[in-house]
Formats: sequence, C-alpha cells, structure tokens
Amino acid sequence: MDAEHTAATDGSSKPATGYRLLLPSQWAQVPLRQGTEEAVGSILKDLFSRIPEHLPPDKIGPYKKVISARFRSSVTQAQQKNGLDLYVPVKPVGDQEFNLGASILVAETTLPEREPGATFADPTDLVVQLLSRERVNADLSSGEVDGAVAVRREFVAEADPTHGVDVASRRIEYIASVPGDPARWFVAAFSTVGGGNPRDELAEVLVEWFDAVMATFRWRFE
Repeated sequence: MDAEHTAATDGSSKPATGYRLLLPSQWAQVPLRQGTEEAVGSILKDLFSRIPEHLPPDKIGPYKKVISARFRSSVTQAQQKNGLDLYVPVKPVGDQEFNLGASILVAETTLPEREPGATFADPTDLVVQLLSRERVNADLSSGEVDGAVAVRREFVAEADPTHGVDVASRRIEYIASVPGDPARWFVAAFSTVGGGNPRDELAEVLVEWFDAVMATFRWRFE
C-alpha cells in the first residue's frame, strides 16, 4: 500500500506538502482530518464480513460492539493527538486474527519558541533536549528521514488502566523536521504489545519491521 497524505503548503518557502509511506496490504489507513468516518466504516465492514456465518447471533452482536467501540476509541484518541493518519493491521496474516495490538500514528507538531539566549547547533539538539526531559528511560538517537534531520525515540509505555491502557506497549517514534518549515515537525509513532510482553521476540521483530518501513518514507513536494 502506498499511503499518502497532503498537507497545506506555503508557496513562498515551498515546504514539504505531504509524505509517502509504503505499508503491506494487511494495513489500512484512517485519515484523521477528513474522510475519517468513511474509512472507519469500511474497515469495520470488511472485518465483520469475515465472521464465520455459523456463529450464533448472540455471540456476533456483542463481539461487533466491543470491536467497534475499541476501534473508534483508538481513532478518537489519535485525533486528539493532532494526528494526520492512523494505520492499523486489519487483515489476517496466516492464522492471526484481527486485533488492535499494533498501530502507526502519523502526526505533526510545532516546537516551542527558544528561550532568550538559548542556542542549539541544529534543530535536532532542541528535540533531543525536550524529549530527554520528558522521558528519562527512553533511548534516543539522531539521524535523517529522507534527508531531513530527525530523532528516533524508543521506550516502553507502562499500562495505565485509569486511561484505558490495560497492557504495556513498545513505542518507536521518528520525529523529523519538515523540509522548508523548521517550526513544523513530523511524527511517526509505532506502538505494539508484541505477544503480550513489549520486549518479547514478536515485539523485537515488529520494531525491526517498523524501522524498515520508515526507510521507505519520502517527502512530497507540490
């Protein structure tokens, strides 16, 4: 799947206007600014069409309600995080069933203004400092995303039942400066619960997979 998103552009500075990201066909895109309900409805319809017909209605009904509520809640949370797109695995791979145990959220953010007298060698230094203050146990590294300065952050988010998070999850975030618009930053955040342990073998494989996916990332200029 060639996923694309187009953002607003300033003709004078000609910043990047969007992005392209290659994902397997098992993953579906949910745009979070426009066309959200249509995408959610299509995904749920496709999912429910694969429910075995021999199952009794009193089992199917509650299952649909739980999955629909869980999925819609995830979409709403993504929108509240200034998300652009949410990607979720919606088709089975081998004997696996549909679940929301992994996701990719693409969002954008702006950096706070520098304090008077503050100096940084490049924008990446500011991001590293901000992220270091926010989460002590995160692994941070700097690099590039399609030629743009970027920071990669990896950490385990503990379960937080008070906010509806029942299990811990492994998080990988790529935070990249948008070309042509240094105040804007692109964020691609991957989350997985692995096989039940955010540091188990499945989680490790999925982290490597997401890093490979980000290698396909390209800015769009129009």
